[in-house]
Amino acid sequence: MITLKNTINASLDKVWDFWSKPEHITKWAFASPDWYAPYAENDLREGGKFSTTMSAKDGSMSFDFLGEYTLVKQDQAINYVMGDGRKAVITFTETPEGVEIIESFDPETENPEEMQRGGWQAILDNFKNYVESN
Repeated sequence: MITLKNTINASLDKVWDFWSKPEHITKWAFASPDWYAPYAENDLREGGKFSTTMSAKDGSMSFDFLGEYTLVKQDQAINYVMGDGRKAVITFTETPEGVEIIESFDPETENPEEMQRGGWQAILDNFKNYVESN
């Protein structure tokens, strides 16, 4: 598994809401400024499904990131299986500095692990920036 982390200077309630509500997901779920997320749906419950469309702003590429939740513990943890069968685990922990998010996921085999780590970390950094500035 690849593991990433970041600490968000915000309340746990705000972090959880911004992580889980589609109107917020579309504002941070992309890895670089030349991409965006035009669509997101999220049924945050065990057995619920999610889908986020990630698109290049120039229209050259687009894909749907989707999966199904296997564990949801309000304000604590989210586990899911991606559409291709890979698994991901996310924990949310309050600290004196803010909410620490630790995200671990099974890498895919198409791209180098460092590239995947960089892309997912960039998305997590976008999340931090979005939450802290709104």
